[in-house]
Amino acid sequence: MAKTGDPAALLLPPPSPPPCYGVPASQIGDPYHEPPAYVLLPAYPVRRRRRGACRCCGSFLSASSLFISSILIASAIFFLWPSDPDIQVARLRLDRLRVSPPPNAAIDVSLGLQIRVRNQDFFALDYRSLAVSIGYRGRQLGIVTSDGEHVRARGVSYVDAELELDGIQVLNDAIYLIEDLARGFLPLDTVTEVKGKLRLFFFEVPVQGRISCAVNVNPETQSIIRQDCYPE
Repeated sequence: MAKTGDPAALLLPPPSPPPCYGVPASQIGDPYHEPPAYVLLPAYPVRRRRRGACRCCGSFLSASSLFISSILIASAIFFLWPSDPDIQVARLRLDRLRVSPPPNAAIDVSLGLQIRVRNQDFFALDYRSLAVSIGYRGRQLGIVTSDGEHVRARGVSYVDAELELDGIQVLNDAIYLIEDLARGFLPLDTVTEVKGKLRLFFFEVPVQGRISCAVNVNPETQSIIRQDCYPE
């Protein structure tokens, strides 16, 4: 190290200032150049998706699936649930009618019926028998029964029935019988009933159908004046 007052020390260059990292060398010691300013921005939290929305979507989809399933099940029950067969009188024919006035007060009648049985279900129908009865003023005069048949699913079957009654006394209704003969017609009523079983998969469900007809017949012309049928 050179001593003070040494002539060699005057020839040495002055010591350089310590280096300043990050600042250009041309700006060191320059008062007009300041180091660059830095702006600090606040950190914003990252928004995350709410799980509640997904839960709402899942609940909505579950409710929709449950609703559609309920509709499908209700529709299947509606179409597959067994119903009673549809019974109609296709044709009613009067073959013979004779009325004996009091004191005998008896009726001889012969009727021919064709019954239409329609199976409304998607399963086959086996009915055991078809019964047709005839009455006069609410009193049953007689009944006839025919054998049963097999009706395919959504099918139709026709059954013929002949009803013949000879000498059926109506002493309790003798007064009404005189009045009806004076008016020129005799009111009769028929009831047709079908009982059977519907094959539903491995089960047999009992079903039945019933229809009533009000018939006015003319003893003189041996014809039917009026016929009104309605299911029960």
